[in-house]
Amino acid sequence: MNRNLLIAGLVAVVVVIGVVVLWQREASTPTSSPTTAAQTPPPPAAPALPAPSSTPAPLTPVPAAASNAAPAPQQAAIPPASAGPAIAADDRILGKPDAPITIVEFASLTCPHCADFDANTLPKLKAEWIDTGKARLVFKDFPLDQAAVRAAMLARCAPPEQFYPFLDALFHNQTTWAAGGKVDAALGKLAKLSGMSDDQFAACMKDDAIQKRVLDSRLEAEQTYKVESTPTFFINGVQVVGAQPYAEFQRVLNKAAQP
Repeated sequence: MNRNLLIAGLVAVVVVIGVVVLWQREASTPTSSPTTAAQTPPPPAAPALPAPSSTPAPLTPVPAAASNAAPAPQQAAIPPASAGPAIAADDRILGKPDAPITIVEFASLTCPHCADFDANTLPKLKAEWIDTGKARLVFKDFPLDQAAVRAAMLARCAPPEQFYPFLDALFHNQTTWAAGGKVDAALGKLAKLSGMSDDQFAACMKDDAIQKRVLDSRLEAEQTYKVESTPTFFINGVQVVGAQPYAEFQRVLNKAAQP
């Protein structure tokens, strides 16, 4: 019995010594801090894009064989009125048909300088010369590209009294319908706003006679009247080239108004 007690006591001592040794080892081991996932610093923010400008882009010449670049104002000699382009029976006239001064405009509906004239100079001409019965305006087609041909056809499909308002709409929205490659779709929307049905628009775009008239107008201008750029004007036969300042038009008109 004494032997058994001795053995049990030795076992207990060994267990206690083992526990103490383990405790000392754990106490001497430095406690490591929890490992955290590495964070990749965010990439630098991309520079903010500038807000789109509300100012229209400057007018630039259309890259076509017939350039629409406006030359400097020129003093043209006044030839006889009969030297000006003939007025056809189906030409659209803005103003009194029997006005003493005739302003003939050759323009392309895709020409930005023509759009500039329509927006900035024509209103003054209309107020001081056309609405007062002193002059009339006759628009003739000089298309610079296929988009201009299609737009000119559409304008000529409109009723005569809507022709010049339609031109204003086409010039005003030029950068919308003339760009993007879907000219017919864009023109179709304008046609619908004017009251033209889808069937009427489709028929207009297939009208070979109207297309021929538009193309013949440019051919006649080049061959007969030596028009080389847009816009080009004839005021009782006096040629004015480019979207000139209103003062230049006024100078030629005042001379044409002299008896």
